[in-house]
Amino acid sequence: DYLDNGNNKMAIQQADKLLKKHKDLHCAKVLKAIGLQRTGKQDEAYALAQEVAALEPTDDNSLQALTILYREMHRPELVTKLYEAAVKKVPNSEEYHSHLFMAYARVGEYKRMQQAGMALYKIVPKNPYYFWSVMSLIMQSISAQDENLSKTMFLPLAERMVEKMVKEDKIEAEAEVELYYMILERLEKYKEALDVVRGKLGEKLTSELQSRENKCMAMYKKLCRWPECNALSRRLLLKNSDDWQFYITYFDSVFQLIDESWTPPPEEEHSLEGEVHYSIEQAVKFIEERITEESKSSRPLRGPYLAKLELIRRLRYRGCNDEYKLGDPEELMFQYFKKFGDKPCCFTDLKVFVDLLPSSQYTKFISQLLEVIPLSATAESEIALPADIKALQQHLCVVQLSRLLGIYHAMDKKQKLTVVQELMLRYRHGLEFGKSCLKTELQFSDYYCLLAVHLLLDLWLEGEEMAVWQCLTLLEEGLSHSPSNAQFKLLLIRIYCRLGAFEPVAELYSSLDAKHIQHDTIGYLLTRYAESLGHYAAASQSCNFALRFFHSNQKDTSEYIIQAYKYGAFEKIPEFIAFRNRLNSSLHFAQVRTERMLLDLLLEANISTSLEESIKSMSLSPEEDDIPWKDLRDNRDLTVLFNWDPKDRDISEEHRKLSLEEETMWLRIRSLTLRLVSGLPTLSHTIQPKNSEKTAENGVSSKIDTIRSLLQQLEAAVDSGKKFLEQKIQYPVLGPPPTRMAGFFSNGSCQCQTSLFYLVSDIYELDTNGLEDSAEIQERIGNSFKSLVERLTDLFNKCKGDLIEVRDGTLKTHPNLLENLVFFVETISIALWVSSYCDSVLRPFKSNLQKKKKKKKESSVSMPPVFTHFLDYVTELQTLTSNVIDHIKGLEIILTALKLEELSLKDTLLLQEEKKFTKTVQGKVQSSYHHSVQEIGELLKKRLDTIKKLKI
Repeated sequence: DYLDNGNNKMAIQQADKLLKKHKDLHCAKVLKAIGLQRTGKQDEAYALAQEVAALEPTDDNSLQALTILYREMHRPELVTKLYEAAVKKVPNSEEYHSHLFMAYARVGEYKRMQQAGMALYKIVPKNPYYFWSVMSLIMQSISAQDENLSKTMFLPLAERMVEKMVKEDKIEAEAEVELYYMILERLEKYKEALDVVRGKLGEKLTSELQSRENKCMAMYKKLCRWPECNALSRRLLLKNSDDWQFYITYFDSVFQLIDESWTPPPEEEHSLEGEVHYSIEQAVKFIEERITEESKSSRPLRGPYLAKLELIRRLRYRGCNDEYKLGDPEELMFQYFKKFGDKPCCFTDLKVFVDLLPSSQYTKFISQLLEVIPLSATAESEIALPADIKALQQHLCVVQLSRLLGIYHAMDKKQKLTVVQELMLRYRHGLEFGKSCLKTELQFSDYYCLLAVHLLLDLWLEGEEMAVWQCLTLLEEGLSHSPSNAQFKLLLIRIYCRLGAFEPVAELYSSLDAKHIQHDTIGYLLTRYAESLGHYAAASQSCNFALRFFHSNQKDTSEYIIQAYKYGAFEKIPEFIAFRNRLNSSLHFAQVRTERMLLDLLLEANISTSLEESIKSMSLSPEEDDIPWKDLRDNRDLTVLFNWDPKDRDISEEHRKLSLEEETMWLRIRSLTLRLVSGLPTLSHTIQPKNSEKTAENGVSSKIDTIRSLLQQLEAAVDSGKKFLEQKIQYPVLGPPPTRMAGFFSNGSCQCQTSLFYLVSDIYELDTNGLEDSAEIQERIGNSFKSLVERLTDLFNKCKGDLIEVRDGTLKTHPNLLENLVFFVETISIALWVSSYCDSVLRPFKSNLQKKKKKKKESSVSMPPVFTHFLDYVTELQTLTSNVIDHIKGLEIILTALKLEELSLKDTLLLQEEKKFTKTVQGKVQSSYHHSVQEIGELLKKRLDTIKKLKI
């Protein structure tokens, strides 16, 4: 009970009491170990557990408790050993055998699972155990590297095992038929699979609606049996004429049959599934009949009407539309709107078919739709407004279509602003209808507000600075009426980040309450900006959120797999495994992991712990690259933000490809930087004198080779990054956010960081050659120091300027200055780590020289120039860092003194309500900048203290 309630200390005390009386109570020992594990004493817990495990317990309580403990330790492989021992001692226990099977399932030991399943079946001949064994064979075939092996060995064996059961008439459950079907499908025996589904066994497929028909259809398609496809989809449409997937199959098959000039056999049935349609005339007639049927049905069905538009589209594509008199798409869409315009799905239905309209007809089409909406002008407003929710939905649909057809894009600035005002007026009027809505429900008129914001975003991209503030104002207003509207939150996140204000974003993101997989699909919106805008604490937190999900996924997925075995949901098992792999090779996972480690080094190395300790605690090693470059998967959801843009302005496949390419390049640069930094401590060990080079082969000299090779890779990655940026790609404003790569190159951080790593190589050389005959190396190092200080000063100059600037009554922000400052802090940190290495090399040399001095008792032992170079460099670093800290203090003072509310908001058109939100928005941006600057300043001060310690 204490363990369940989280009172671990009391649990340990209670266990100790018990153990005093009964020394050998295994279960008490394990429960104590669980308490120790949960209070962070992992080693003690493990030792206790091993004591019990060594005795190979067979009582249920100890086994269950040990299983819980090993799971919490993330050591599932130990559970298998536990049950292997138990099964040996109690060979006829069904329970222990099944626990052993599940333990193997957790660690993915498919071969052993197969054996355990069969062993279980021998003790207790129940069908599920036999099929566990069969499924384990399929899993071996899926995981086999050699496809040939899987097709010639594992799958045929699984097939024979099932056939044996079929012959003996022992198949009982639907899951067993599913499994047989799965094997045949993987063996590409489509005909046999079809026979199974159509035969007696197929009758067991009942849990899903139309499960049998769907499986038949899939096999007909694989076998290219178009007559059967056609007849089956026709039959299913007669049953339910609203099932869209069958319209698609119906049309596909009709046109396939036309292309093959198929004709029905003279005497027999058309096909196994009945009558076949094999001409356009039949298809046209069939669709017309569906529409006639629909008009008699009790509830309106969308399928038949959309099927007609789909048929027109296909006929047009084949260039033979006119002779079939199917009607004018414009008229059909108009009729469709009259019937379904008040349904939110009307827009998405018609969106697919707008390319059937000629562009010259767009405006006429929109006016035609507007005419049928019942709007009435009121005394207070000149704009005709809807009187009920139905009319509001219809009007909203038309506004969305206008945006999609590009009508708003063609307007000039003044017209756009007028439309924004009209949309907001409609939005506020529509709030009347949602007064009784709950907090968790969306307001009916929310889309008006979103569309107004989209228009303002267009203006902002055209250079209208005021527009972006108005976007934020309207979104904050929208959010106050509709607090759970995710679209408002997502747009606010994107715009605040574009303006460089991260503070409000963290709160917005957490209110989205992202669940499970969303940490991977939309997490990029947060992790891309947290650190780069100087919010280090928030960045740490957001990385932790994401990483926690990825790490727990490992554990969770094995639980899902075990449940799937228990309940016979075999077809889900490969899906779970694929899901796990997809997350393990997620691009976002790799990015967050890398950035998290760089961030930790930045915040801790040489401040609270030494660089060496920090790297050790992360178990980082320069030789290891744990990113699956070949299998990287881009799981980001790039269409999470609604948008009604025409195709040419929307995010394209090309954009996705380029964005993935850019993200991967940036990840490579970051990962190599991290590995180079992690190589620094490995070099600072005493090195053998020159003549014993052989002994150092596996020691430090191989470490420098690793660093030099990484440096070459970094150079190559930077080159390809620069080439990529020459394309000057512009993603749509709601598309993927660009990486930090462009800033990294343009502000000079990249050159600084690479030359720092080159410096490491030079200092290493000085270390191996000694001070005597190394004048050339010393001069090279001296020059490197000089040029580094110049470059760092240049980088600092790119950080100067005001973050918020008031120009002609509007605010302009300069988020790039913040990003540059963050890069500066990172670069100066790397400079310090390299300087510490330099310090560790020069210090012994200096003390040796001083000893020599004392021996010879003469003052003529000259100091090599490298010492002066280094001391000058450290002094200059110190001065530069102090200057940056002063600059940051200046920024803080300006930000504190800035009175934004006194800004005469030029647009006096703003209502009182809007003024209130504008004030909030500007306050949020100002406060966010203030915090960024404070956090950057704090970190730099700590770095300055480190520099002061660098005196050889």
